[in-house]
Amino acid sequence: MSDQKRLFLVDAYALIFRGYYAFIKNPRINSKGEDTSAIMGFMNSLLDVIKRERPDHLAVCFDKGGSADRVEMFDAYKANRDETPEGIKTAVPYIYEILKAMHIPIVMKEGYEADDIIGTLSRQAEKEGYKTYMVTPDKDFAQLVTDNIFMYRPVFGGGYETWGIPEVQKKFEVEDPIQVIDFLGMMGDSSDNIPGLPGVGEKTAKKFINQFGSMEGLLANTDQLKGKMKEKVEANGELGLLSKKLATIMLDVPVTFDAKDFELDHPDVEKVKEIFQNLEFRRLTDNFLKTFATEDDKASKNTAVISSTSTSLSTGSVEKSSSVSTSSSKTAGSGQFSLFGGDTSDTTEVVSDYTRKTAKTTSHFYQSVASGMATKLFIKNLLNQTSVCFDTETTSINPLQAELVGIAFSWETGKGFYMPFPEDRSEAQKLIEMLRPFFENENIEKIGQNLKYDIKVLAKYNIDVKGKFFDTMLAHYLINPDMRHNMDVLAETYLNYTPISITELIGKKGKNQLSMRDVPLEQQTEYAVEDADITLQLKEHFEKELGEANTQKLFDEIEIPLLRVLASMELEGINLDKDFLNSLSKELNNDIINLEKSIYDAAGEEFNIASPKQLGIILFEKMKLVDKPKKTKTGQYKTSEDILSYLAKEHKIVQDILDYRGLSKLKSTYVDALPLQVDEATHRVHTDYMQTVAATGRLSSNNPNLQNIPIRTERGRQVRKAFVPRNEEYTLLAADYSQIELRIIAALSQEETMIEAFKNGEDIHTSTASKVFNVPISEVTREQRSNAKTVNFGIIYGVSAFGLSNQTDLSRGEAKDLIDTYYETYPKLRNYISEQVDFARDHGYVQTILGRRRYLKDINSRNAVVRGAAERNAVNAPIQGSAADIIKIAMINIHKKLQASNYKSKMLLQVHDELVFDVFKPELEDISKLIKSEMENAYKLEVPLDVEIDTGLNWLEAH
Repeated sequence: MSDQKRLFLVDAYALIFRGYYAFIKNPRINSKGEDTSAIMGFMNSLLDVIKRERPDHLAVCFDKGGSADRVEMFDAYKANRDETPEGIKTAVPYIYEILKAMHIPIVMKEGYEADDIIGTLSRQAEKEGYKTYMVTPDKDFAQLVTDNIFMYRPVFGGGYETWGIPEVQKKFEVEDPIQVIDFLGMMGDSSDNIPGLPGVGEKTAKKFINQFGSMEGLLANTDQLKGKMKEKVEANGELGLLSKKLATIMLDVPVTFDAKDFELDHPDVEKVKEIFQNLEFRRLTDNFLKTFATEDDKASKNTAVISSTSTSLSTGSVEKSSSVSTSSSKTAGSGQFSLFGGDTSDTTEVVSDYTRKTAKTTSHFYQSVASGMATKLFIKNLLNQTSVCFDTETTSINPLQAELVGIAFSWETGKGFYMPFPEDRSEAQKLIEMLRPFFENENIEKIGQNLKYDIKVLAKYNIDVKGKFFDTMLAHYLINPDMRHNMDVLAETYLNYTPISITELIGKKGKNQLSMRDVPLEQQTEYAVEDADITLQLKEHFEKELGEANTQKLFDEIEIPLLRVLASMELEGINLDKDFLNSLSKELNNDIINLEKSIYDAAGEEFNIASPKQLGIILFEKMKLVDKPKKTKTGQYKTSEDILSYLAKEHKIVQDILDYRGLSKLKSTYVDALPLQVDEATHRVHTDYMQTVAATGRLSSNNPNLQNIPIRTERGRQVRKAFVPRNEEYTLLAADYSQIELRIIAALSQEETMIEAFKNGEDIHTSTASKVFNVPISEVTREQRSNAKTVNFGIIYGVSAFGLSNQTDLSRGEAKDLIDTYYETYPKLRNYISEQVDFARDHGYVQTILGRRRYLKDINSRNAVVRGAAERNAVNAPIQGSAADIIKIAMINIHKKLQASNYKSKMLLQVHDELVFDVFKPELEDISKLIKSEMENAYKLEVPLDVEIDTGLNWLEAH
């Protein structure tokens, strides 16, 4: 590395926004309901820079109050920008606080942008012999690049790239980076609302730079231009020069580079830890500590291993091995932090990598149980307990293929037992038979994390787990549905404890990953019993919170009983006609080939239809289907479905592309994939139902996802034909709630007109059309009913006039009139919607008819877009969630009656508002009545619930 000192200047908001949107599909929400995505994203980037580059000097630069000079020049400058998301506004004060605790200088100046501050400081540092790296993804900074000033750009997928003069020359096709200003002035910048020259895009701007050198050179030689381009450039010369000024980064901001102030110093570790703990940043805390650890720290890891005891319980003796070790190390406390060299004379204690409790730092007593008398003594003790946490260790995450390696038990904090299982199946069965009295004891509460998995594993050994259940994953889902619910996260969040990672035992995924059977018994014991111990502690924590959130009843009467139902359904699986899918695959392949030919003929050439880049060039450069196609941030044309669907009506090639995509996805995701998911032992497909994914309370289906099979197209519906009864003695029965969400909203809003329509058995969409279009029911047209149906369902999801016009043939004005008339027709419905939003604003949540809560952290956001989404959820969540609650009640009651009467018929699938059964034909009449009665009477509303039932030789026919 060169001896030349290096300064890194961070464009704060660029990295904050980038960090926020990196988590946009999966926001990081802590247990307090705070969106910490922007903070986490920014800090990950900052620590990454420090770890990678170990800079001598570092500062973080912020905008403050915008650029007064640019607004004075052009009052529309940046005027088109959306309001800053609430999650970023709330993040910035935390980021200030963290940077101050890290002793990293924050540079800002009222009336100036971070670009100008970085430009000024980089030039000042260059004069003092520094190399400066501008940490930003913003291309505008390329104008500042010199022999000693570089862009340090985060790239998609992780890592950074450095732009020096050669990289800027290549990217912008300029001789000197200063010409980037002319380039930006010519083409404009939509993100900053810099107008540029009309009609000049990226390619034309590069051509003009190559030909004329600058904006001034272009304007002085317009006689060399032709046609409309000449007219546009000549007519907008002043606009071009203004755009160049707006794009120019200032180099005279009243800030001063003082090398001493910008030195990367030793952080206040305790203060940073305190902030991170408050934000519930567990892994980021570890990342921070490792980033600022010295080599000595890494070697010694200032830990205290406190009375960590592993034992083996055998006949007549207990063998113990315990160790207690402590070590400490010192590092720099002031001056240059020792990681980067410098003064280490003033020493202070370094904080350990182990910022949370672990098995190595926590007193515990975990025992493995030997065979023979020790096992008998253990089981005798086990049967004397009233509440026990257990956790199975197996050979596979697939419970249908998993074999028991061991079972851990804990009923007292810090203590537990591990019973290893022999590999021989008959011997393993003998051991599980000894445990049968525990598992089938109705009086012993069984505690676990994701108990459904353990129940399914034990079912393979003919064990039916009975008694009261407490599942910590389900409990936390009701307490904080928007957080993640895996045990490691829960332990770190609520117990300040980091469990042993499974990868420490068996390695990461891949061919070299071990089986749990390969792990030494002592390690198995530590890992497995820790899981049971921690889950037991979480149970004690969550019991209180369920009561505080008023969700104990929902937990006891819905989610826990449903766990048993889902386990039975998943074990049962459903029969699949693989031969039919093979033939359907061939048909789809022919359809896809024909579509390819049609697309290539229309395009006039062959290309990769699946490549968005190649597709964009064909549609928008070659065929010029639109004047101003939308582009991504990387400059690639947007070809997403919402973009193409607008063009599909006018251009056959676009409709063919959408059809091609749909059929290709259908073929790969379902038709070709489903046969591969048939279990070898059962010859059936076994989906997993996830209770803890959707915040509304709806179930999710996985491996395979049977809820997302597309049924709007004929080809999509054909996939359901592949699901067939067990054999010729059975038939498939599908029972579907009719318009349950509309019935719920009618009941919740007390809208009499709607309620009467449902009570009278009227078609609700025809009834609505009759009222909003003011025509007799007998004269309602198909189009009027269709529009009324769109409004009926759209109201639940907060449809706007714009959205309604896109979904129908109505103009935006007609759509607005229809929505206004709808609310006039159903005034109580409008009042209900307002009341729900007001309740959410006051309480921070809404709830279903059974008290399931949906927390809405953005309901009072100052950002209209973010707030609007929360308001729509305030209306939709109680309706969707109530529908989910009702069908869950029906599933529980049906399952109980099927079991109580020993019916051969089985419940197989739940898909949104539909249940699918494998019905033994002699039981068909009784089962049909039972299902209809239980579903329609699952919950009493002012509006009757209606269930449609049908049967068939396959799922499509039954549906």
